[in-house]
Formats: sequence, C-alpha cells, structure tokens
Amino acid sequence: MKVVKEKDIDWKIVGEGIRMKVLSYGDNLMMTMVEFKKGAAAPMHSHPHEQISYILEGKFIYRIDGEENIMEKGDSVYVPSNAKHNVIALEDGIILDVFTPIRRDFL
Repeated sequence: MKVVKEKDIDWKIVGEGIRMKVLSYGDNLMMTMVEFKKGAAAPMHSHPHEQISYILEGKFIYRIDGEENIMEKGDSVYVPSNAKHNVIALEDGIILDVFTPIRRDFL
C-alpha cells in the first residue's frame, strides 16, 4: 500500500494561473489535482491516456472534440484517448483528474 498525504506534496506551476499536484499513482493509474485561477485556460491538447475529470470547486468551460459544456462542482466528464480538449476557468476552482495509463510526463 502506498499512502500519500496531500499536505506533503508540492504544487507544480503548469501554466499561467494553473498549478498541479500528482496525488497518487501506480503502474497504470494516476490521480492529480489541478487548481485554476479565474480566467486561466489550459491549451487545447490531446494525449493517448484516458481521463476522467471531477470538479471539486468552481465553474469551467470544458471543450472536448468540438463539444462545449459548462462544468460545476460535483460534475464529472470522461475524456477519451486522443480527444482534443481544454478547459477554461470561469471562476477559481479545482479539478481532480484521473488518468490511465499514468502520465509519465507529470512525474
């Protein structure tokens, strides 16, 4: 068993107004927490990993393969492998992201 205490993990700046913590990971699964300041935007991108995002706090515009949705606290979304997607923070917020396989580029 690998126990990770969130308070013991440092934030990594990943964009203007965006920071991330890798919370836990194994051989095939990873969980991260991403904090956004209002107006911050993750660039449109894709990756071979499957992703599930859960909105812990805030309100976001979430775009996946040309479809746009407003996501709020308690909402979740599945992002298929290689789907072009991005997110824009409409207010300060936090997203919990789960990836499979793990995002080695985050380690």
